[in-house]
Amino acid sequence: MTVNPLTRGTVATAATRRRSALPALAWAGIVAPVIFTATFLAQEALRRDEFNPIAEPVSALEVGPNGWVQRLNFLVFGLLTMAHAIGLHRGMGPARGGWVGPALLFLTGMGALVSAAVPWREDAAGVAYAPVGHIVGGMIFFLGSPAALIVLSRRMGHDPSWRGLAAYTLASGLVLLALAVAGMVFVRPDTAPLHDWAGLHQRIMVVAVLFPCRIALGVRLLSIARTDHEISDALSKAR
Repeated sequence: MTVNPLTRGTVATAATRRRSALPALAWAGIVAPVIFTATFLAQEALRRDEFNPIAEPVSALEVGPNGWVQRLNFLVFGLLTMAHAIGLHRGMGPARGGWVGPALLFLTGMGALVSAAVPWREDAAGVAYAPVGHIVGGMIFFLGSPAALIVLSRRMGHDPSWRGLAAYTLASGLVLLALAVAGMVFVRPDTAPLHDWAGLHQRIMVVAVLFPCRIALGVRLLSIARTDHEISDALSKAR
């Protein structure tokens, strides 16, 4: 079968354009955890008289006249997470069912958007609480994140450019899953023995386990994007 040169050129151009977006999508994965963490830490510092980071989750920052800052933080983080998921899908070699990992990560970004759209509120007595919609968004994020890392690690194992991070990504996903399950039993319920440490538990999950892995994935994707660009330039010059 003869391939139309025009068709071949169109396909090659489309592929080049998809790959050319990788640096921006990689940076989305790198800066999302940094911006999110810096923003909620700054809020905690400014609201130290009314907020206890050991006991209260980050979402509690949505309550009050300055709650819009944390809602915006969730919004930006969610959008950047979704962009990063697209970048990982484009930047990894194909594998059977390989779309599932990036799709799960994309879903966690949607969970963050839900947390922004349905923020924590105060009841008539001034007690802060999480609406059902916010709880659903949180479950999507905290259960979807370990699932995404575990599934991604399988696809990474089939790609030489990513294989070196596969074990670390898998370990991070398993630790995150264990912490999530432990949290549902020993931390989240109001009568749980570690309920007063809910804020610390959440920060360990996110800042100590999830975010370092997410940043590592972003850095690797950026490295791959730069290598692809250098190869493309070399081939262009050779022609």
